[in-house]
Amino acid sequence: MPDLSPLARSVSGSVLVPADDGYAAACTGFNLAVVPRPDAVLVARDEADVAAGVRFARDTGLAIRVIATGHGAAPVPDGGLLINVSGLDSVSVEPFARTATVGGGAPWREVVAQAAPHGLAPITGSSAGVGAVGFLLGGGLGPLSRHFGVGSDQLVSARIVTGSGEVVTASADENPDLFWALRGGKSGLGIVTSATVRLVEVAELYGGALLFDANDARAVLTGWLAWGADADARITTSVAVMRFPDLDEVPPPLRGRHLVSVRFAAPVDAASGEQLAAPLRALAPVYLDALGPLPIAEIAKVHSDPDGPLPGWMRGIMLGELDERFVDALLGLVGAGTESPFLGVEVRQLGGAVADPSGDSAMGGRENPFTLSVIGAPNPALFATVLPGAFAGLRARLGEWIAPTTTINWLGESEDPTEYRSAWSPAAFARLAEVRRRYDPSGVFTFGPTEA
Repeated sequence: MPDLSPLARSVSGSVLVPADDGYAAACTGFNLAVVPRPDAVLVARDEADVAAGVRFARDTGLAIRVIATGHGAAPVPDGGLLINVSGLDSVSVEPFARTATVGGGAPWREVVAQAAPHGLAPITGSSAGVGAVGFLLGGGLGPLSRHFGVGSDQLVSARIVTGSGEVVTASADENPDLFWALRGGKSGLGIVTSATVRLVEVAELYGGALLFDANDARAVLTGWLAWGADADARITTSVAVMRFPDLDEVPPPLRGRHLVSVRFAAPVDAASGEQLAAPLRALAPVYLDALGPLPIAEIAKVHSDPDGPLPGWMRGIMLGELDERFVDALLGLVGAGTESPFLGVEVRQLGGAVADPSGDSAMGGRENPFTLSVIGAPNPALFATVLPGAFAGLRARLGEWIAPTTTINWLGESEDPTEYRSAWSPAAFARLAEVRRRYDPSGVFTFGPTEA
């Protein structure tokens, strides 16, 4: 381990090693199952600290890891320098320009809260605590995506510390190759210290979820697929088969129940929303109706993801066209009467503006009509073997419907090189490799399967 005193003297933040108070907290984010153990962690206060940390790592040969909210944390090798950018959490909304400038450590909840009073919204993820920048770097699918596209479609510019420690701006006019890569290329490009995004006008939102008993899952899923074939492109929906734990933290109506949740979001008024959602309400007897007019500031209630921190395990794939045989295959694994270690299995409908991007970007898989994601029961004892084995079985059973490409934010913690490459077309993968070499010639940001 190199002498850290030159780095400590050059930054306004803190440089911590394993023996220091605060080290463990600085390494910990949302996902408690993925906590890196670096040789040192730099808790950055500003962009200058980030740049100083990158230059130090470059000069001393340390590999760099980055943590912000830690929501999408993936396993990384121990050692190296971890740069914690959670303190770069400023959010500034310009209502007349309809933009927001977001620090590299800010979660979406802060952007949503500041934009909502102006009748504006970002293209956010399903979870309020997801880091805005990490979401954008992977493309970004969310509850408004069929109508407005993915989050990275709204990226205007970004400030990024490159592998040489230089701070540059990436936009359509400045470093356009890097700008292309940042919108879906995810890792190995540098550390984004701030991003400016366009906001969309959302005066009203009709959203939430309809919950049905798992015994009605086949009727719900087949009916949803038929309805979705010509669904209004303003509506973004998904269906999740959920096993709610019998725990005090779970609301009583859900506790210990095996349910099917139809998530629904449309930027329309209440009357239009009622009309658009009526066919879904008629799919089967509704166990719990939590769908209605929703303030845009409460968009996270559409999915009602846990706000953590907690141990998590997630995997995802993208799917082609689906049919009743798919429904039967899926429910044979997770439907009523089955045993499964998955807390939830969700199928999201894409299409609409997701499949018709506003401009060229690195995001892969957006041509696919559906995604599938699984969330494992939050029991770390299952993470090493049980959940990966169950997911492998699910992939094998659903193989004929799995698309050959996916999108990087959907892979979860996977480090398989073949899966990693599937997040982009071969041409995009090669182009990304070239951009990474240009902006990180020493490879300080390279780890895992990035160059596999």
